Amino acid sequence: MPFADVNDQSIHFVDHHVDSGGEGPAIVLSHGFSMGHEMWEPQVGPLTDAGWRVVTYDERGWGQTTNTEPFTYWDLADDALALMDHLGIDTAVLGGMSQGGFLTLRAALTAPGRVRGMVLVDSEANALSDEDRAQFQGLFDAALTMGLAGEVGDLLQGVLFAPGYAGAAIWRAKWNARPVTAWAAAKECLFERDSVADRLGEITCPALVVHGEVDAAIPIERGREMADNLGGPTTFVEIPGAGHSSNLENAATVNVALLQFLGGLG
Repeated sequence: MPFADVNDQSIHFVDHHVDSGGEGPAIVLSHGFSMGHEMWEPQVGPLTDAGWRVVTYDERGWGQTTNTEPFTYWDLADDALALMDHLGIDTAVLGGMSQGGFLTLRAALTAPGRVRGMVLVDSEANALSDEDRAQFQGLFDAALTMGLAGEVGDLLQGVLFAPGYAGAAIWRAKWNARPVTAWAAAKECLFERDSVADRLGEITCPALVVHGEVDAAIPIERGREMADNLGGPTTFVEIPGAGHSSNLENAATVNVALLQFLGGLG
Protein backbone atom coordinates (compact mmCIF):
# COMPACT_ATOMS: atom_id res chain seq x y z
CA MET A 1 0.00 0.00 0.00
CA PRO A 2 1.29 3.50 -0.77
CA PHE A 3 2.83 5.68 1.91
CA ALA A 4 4.19 9.21 1.65
CA ASP A 5 7.21 9.95 3.82
CA VAL A 6 6.58 13.60 4.60
CA ASN A 7 7.06 15.84 7.64
CA ASP A 8 8.90 13.01 9.43
CA GLN A 9 5.72 10.90 9.17
CA SER A 10 4.66 8.00 6.99
CA ILE A 11 1.21 8.92 5.66
CA HIS A 12 -0.92 6.11 4.25
CA PHE A 13 -2.96 7.25 1.26
CA VAL A 14 -5.08 5.97 -1.63
CA ASP A 15 -4.93 7.77 -4.98
CA HIS A 16 -8.17 7.11 -6.88
CA HIS A 17 -7.79 7.99 -10.55
CA VAL A 18 -10.64 8.50 -12.98
CA ASP A 19 -11.85 5.43 -14.85
CA SER A 20 -10.32 6.63 -18.13
CA GLY A 21 -6.87 6.36 -16.58
CA GLY A 22 -6.35 10.10 -16.56
CA GLU A 23 -5.61 12.16 -13.50
CA GLY A 24 -8.27 14.88 -13.71
CA PRO A 25 -8.57 17.77 -11.28
CA ALA A 26 -7.75 16.72 -7.73
CA ILE A 27 -9.79 16.63 -4.55
CA VAL A 28 -8.08 15.64 -1.30
CA LEU A 29 -10.43 14.33 1.41
CA SER A 30 -9.56 14.33 5.13
CA HIS A 31 -11.48 12.20 7.62
CA GLY A 32 -12.91 12.82 11.08
CA PHE A 33 -11.73 11.85 14.55
CA SER A 34 -11.85 8.07 15.25
CA MET A 35 -12.27 7.33 11.56
CA GLY A 36 -10.05 6.76 8.52
CA HIS A 37 -9.78 7.16 4.78
CA GLU A 38 -12.54 4.58 4.25
CA MET A 39 -15.19 7.02 5.44
CA TRP A 40 -15.14 8.64 1.98
CA GLU A 41 -16.03 5.45 0.09
CA PRO A 42 -19.58 6.67 -0.72
CA GLN A 43 -18.08 9.71 -2.46
CA VAL A 44 -15.12 8.14 -4.32
CA GLY A 45 -17.13 6.40 -7.05
CA PRO A 46 -19.33 9.37 -8.00
CA LEU A 47 -16.32 11.70 -7.96
CA THR A 48 -14.10 9.54 -10.15
CA ASP A 49 -17.03 8.92 -12.50
CA ALA A 50 -17.31 12.71 -12.81
CA GLY A 51 -13.65 12.98 -13.79
CA TRP A 52 -12.02 13.83 -10.47
CA ARG A 53 -8.78 12.43 -9.09
CA VAL A 54 -9.66 11.61 -5.49
CA VAL A 55 -7.02 11.31 -2.78
CA THR A 56 -8.03 9.85 0.57
CA TYR A 57 -5.61 9.18 3.40
CA ASP A 58 -5.21 8.33 7.07
CA GLU A 59 -4.29 11.26 9.30
CA ARG A 60 -1.74 10.94 12.08
CA GLY A 61 -2.84 8.44 14.71
CA TRP A 62 -5.51 6.72 12.61
CA GLY A 63 -5.66 3.81 10.21
CA GLN A 64 -2.22 2.88 8.95
CA THR A 65 -0.64 6.25 9.73
CA THR A 66 1.10 6.43 13.09
CA ASN A 67 2.32 9.56 14.85
CA THR A 68 5.84 10.15 16.12
CA GLU A 69 5.17 13.15 18.35
CA PRO A 70 2.37 15.42 19.61
CA PHE A 71 0.72 17.39 16.83
CA THR A 72 -1.80 20.13 16.08
CA TYR A 73 -4.27 20.72 13.27
CA TRP A 74 -1.74 23.12 11.76
CA ASP A 75 0.63 20.14 11.53
CA LEU A 76 -2.11 18.06 9.91
CA ALA A 77 -2.73 20.90 7.43
CA ASP A 78 0.96 20.78 6.56
CA ASP A 79 0.64 17.01 6.08
CA ALA A 80 -2.16 17.49 3.55
CA LEU A 81 -0.13 20.05 1.63
CA ALA A 82 2.98 17.84 1.77
CA LEU A 83 0.95 14.90 0.49
CA MET A 84 -0.09 17.07 -2.46
CA ASP A 85 3.60 17.80 -3.09
CA HIS A 86 4.39 14.09 -2.91
CA LEU A 87 1.73 13.37 -5.54
CA GLY A 88 2.69 16.26 -7.79
CA ILE A 89 -0.57 18.12 -7.16
CA ASP A 90 -0.16 21.89 -7.32
CA THR A 91 -3.75 22.92 -6.53
CA ALA A 92 -6.72 20.92 -5.28
CA VAL A 93 -10.12 21.12 -3.73
CA LEU A 94 -9.71 20.19 -0.07
CA GLY A 95 -12.56 18.43 1.71
CA GLY A 96 -12.81 17.45 5.32
CA MET A 97 -15.30 15.97 7.76
CA SER A 98 -15.19 17.33 11.34
CA GLN A 99 -11.47 17.37 12.23
CA GLY A 100 -10.78 17.01 8.52
CA GLY A 101 -12.53 20.35 8.21
CA PHE A 102 -10.39 21.81 11.00
CA LEU A 103 -7.23 20.99 9.07
CA THR A 104 -8.76 22.06 5.75
CA LEU A 105 -9.43 25.57 7.11
CA ARG A 106 -5.84 25.77 8.34
CA ALA A 107 -4.47 24.57 5.00
CA ALA A 108 -6.47 27.30 3.25
CA LEU A 109 -5.00 29.88 5.64
CA THR A 110 -1.47 28.50 5.23
CA ALA A 111 -1.41 28.16 1.44
CA PRO A 112 -4.44 29.92 -0.09
CA GLY A 113 -3.03 29.71 -3.60
CA ARG A 114 -3.07 25.92 -3.48
CA VAL A 115 -6.70 25.51 -2.36
CA ARG A 116 -9.08 25.74 -5.29
CA GLY A 117 -12.12 25.24 -3.11
CA MET A 118 -13.23 23.70 0.18
CA VAL A 119 -15.84 21.13 1.16
CA LEU A 120 -16.54 21.23 4.91
CA VAL A 121 -18.67 18.42 6.32
CA ASP A 122 -20.05 18.72 9.87
CA SER A 123 -17.22 20.98 10.98
CA GLU A 124 -16.63 24.33 12.65
CA ALA A 125 -13.95 27.01 13.18
CA ASN A 126 -14.07 27.38 16.97
CA ALA A 127 -11.95 25.95 19.76
CA LEU A 128 -13.52 23.34 22.03
CA SER A 129 -15.78 24.94 24.62
CA ASP A 130 -15.32 24.21 28.31
CA GLU A 131 -18.68 22.42 28.37
CA ASP A 132 -17.80 20.19 25.41
CA ARG A 133 -14.33 19.57 26.82
CA ALA A 134 -15.79 18.29 30.10
CA GLN A 135 -18.26 16.06 28.24
CA PHE A 136 -15.71 14.57 25.87
CA GLN A 137 -13.04 14.19 28.55
CA GLY A 138 -15.52 12.17 30.59
CA LEU A 139 -16.23 9.99 27.57
CA PHE A 140 -12.53 9.46 26.90
CA ASP A 141 -11.79 8.61 30.53
CA ALA A 142 -14.62 6.10 30.56
CA ALA A 143 -13.30 4.55 27.35
CA LEU A 144 -9.86 4.13 28.91
CA THR A 145 -11.41 2.32 31.87
CA MET A 146 -14.19 0.32 30.23
CA GLY A 147 -13.24 0.08 26.56
CA LEU A 148 -15.58 0.78 23.66
CA ALA A 149 -17.41 -2.51 23.32
CA GLY A 150 -20.40 -1.68 25.50
CA GLU A 151 -22.06 1.38 27.00
CA VAL A 152 -19.19 3.75 26.22
CA GLY A 153 -19.24 2.64 22.60
CA ASP A 154 -22.97 3.34 22.56
CA LEU A 155 -22.30 6.88 23.77
CA LEU A 156 -19.61 7.51 21.16
CA GLN A 157 -21.88 6.10 18.47
CA GLY A 158 -24.55 8.59 19.58
CA VAL A 159 -22.08 11.45 19.20
CA LEU A 160 -20.91 10.46 15.73
CA PHE A 161 -24.09 9.12 14.13
CA ALA A 162 -27.81 9.77 14.12
CA PRO A 163 -29.97 7.12 15.83
CA GLY A 164 -30.59 4.09 13.66
CA TYR A 165 -27.60 4.47 11.33
CA ALA A 166 -26.90 0.88 10.24
CA GLY A 167 -23.29 1.49 9.24
CA ALA A 168 -22.22 2.34 12.79
CA ALA A 169 -21.36 -1.32 13.47
CA ILE A 170 -18.49 -1.17 10.98
CA TRP A 171 -16.89 1.73 12.82
CA ARG A 172 -17.46 0.21 16.23
CA ALA A 173 -15.52 -2.86 15.09
CA LYS A 174 -12.65 -0.59 14.04
CA TRP A 175 -12.69 1.21 17.41
CA ASN A 176 -12.51 -2.09 19.25
CA ALA A 177 -9.61 -3.31 17.12
CA ARG A 178 -7.10 -0.93 18.73
CA PRO A 179 -6.45 0.20 22.31
CA VAL A 180 -7.98 3.51 23.40
CA THR A 181 -4.50 4.58 24.59
CA ALA A 182 -3.54 4.80 20.90
CA TRP A 183 -6.06 7.66 20.59
CA ALA A 184 -4.23 9.87 23.09
CA ALA A 185 -2.26 12.16 20.76
CA ALA A 186 -5.24 12.68 18.43
CA LYS A 187 -7.43 13.39 21.44
CA GLU A 188 -5.03 16.07 22.70
CA CYS A 189 -4.96 17.63 19.24
CA LEU A 190 -8.76 17.70 19.20
CA PHE A 191 -9.15 19.06 22.73
CA GLU A 192 -6.41 21.70 22.53
CA ARG A 193 -7.20 23.11 19.10
CA ASP A 194 -7.15 26.85 18.65
CA SER A 195 -9.95 28.89 17.11
CA VAL A 196 -9.67 30.24 13.59
CA ALA A 197 -13.12 31.84 13.69
CA ASP A 198 -11.68 35.35 13.56
CA ARG A 199 -9.73 34.49 10.39
CA LEU A 200 -12.51 32.97 8.29
CA GLY A 201 -12.84 36.16 6.26
CA GLU A 202 -9.30 35.62 4.96
CA ILE A 203 -10.42 32.47 3.16
CA THR A 204 -11.86 33.60 -0.16
CA CYS A 205 -12.00 30.40 -2.22
CA PRO A 206 -15.42 28.90 -3.03
CA ALA A 207 -16.76 26.66 -0.28
CA LEU A 208 -19.46 24.07 0.23
CA VAL A 209 -20.55 23.56 3.84
CA VAL A 210 -22.79 20.55 4.50
CA HIS A 211 -24.08 19.73 7.95
CA GLY A 212 -26.26 17.02 9.43
CA GLU A 213 -29.64 18.18 10.67
CA VAL A 214 -29.26 16.35 14.01
CA ASP A 215 -25.48 16.53 14.49
CA ALA A 216 -24.88 15.87 18.22
CA ALA A 217 -21.13 16.61 18.17
CA ILE A 218 -21.17 19.98 16.38
CA PRO A 219 -24.67 21.46 16.33
CA ILE A 220 -25.79 22.68 12.94
CA GLU A 221 -25.89 26.30 14.14
CA ARG A 222 -22.10 26.27 14.39
CA GLY A 223 -21.81 25.06 10.82
CA ARG A 224 -24.10 27.86 9.66
CA GLU A 225 -22.02 30.39 11.59
CA MET A 226 -18.83 29.17 9.93
CA ALA A 227 -20.44 29.33 6.48
CA ASP A 228 -21.72 32.85 7.11
CA ASN A 229 -18.25 34.13 8.04
CA LEU A 230 -16.17 32.62 5.24
CA GLY A 231 -14.78 35.27 2.90
CA GLY A 232 -15.61 33.64 -0.43
CA PRO A 233 -18.75 32.39 -2.19
CA THR A 234 -20.21 29.78 0.13
CA THR A 235 -23.09 27.33 -0.21
CA PHE A 236 -24.66 25.83 2.92
CA VAL A 237 -26.64 22.59 2.68
CA GLU A 238 -28.53 20.99 5.57
CA ILE A 239 -28.57 17.20 5.33
CA PRO A 240 -31.95 15.84 6.49
CA GLY A 241 -31.92 13.18 9.19
CA ALA A 242 -28.13 13.02 9.37
CA GLY A 243 -25.93 13.27 12.42
CA HIS A 244 -22.24 14.14 12.66
CA SER A 245 -21.20 11.88 9.76
CA SER A 246 -23.58 13.16 7.12
CA ASN A 247 -21.52 12.04 4.12
CA LEU A 248 -21.93 8.46 5.37
CA GLU A 249 -25.46 8.67 6.74
CA ASN A 250 -27.10 10.44 3.80
CA ALA A 251 -24.55 10.01 1.03
CA ALA A 252 -27.05 10.52 -1.78
CA THR A 253 -27.95 14.05 -0.69
CA VAL A 254 -24.34 14.97 0.07
CA ASN A 255 -23.15 13.66 -3.28
CA VAL A 256 -25.69 15.71 -5.22
CA ALA A 257 -24.55 18.87 -3.43
CA LEU A 258 -20.89 17.93 -3.81
CA LEU A 259 -21.05 17.28 -7.55
CA GLN A 260 -23.07 20.41 -8.15
CA PHE A 261 -20.52 22.49 -6.22
CA LEU A 262 -17.54 20.96 -8.00
CA GLY A 263 -19.23 21.34 -11.38
CA GLY A 264 -19.55 25.04 -10.73
CA LEU A 265 -15.84 25.55 -10.19
CA GLY A 266 -15.18 25.54 -13.94
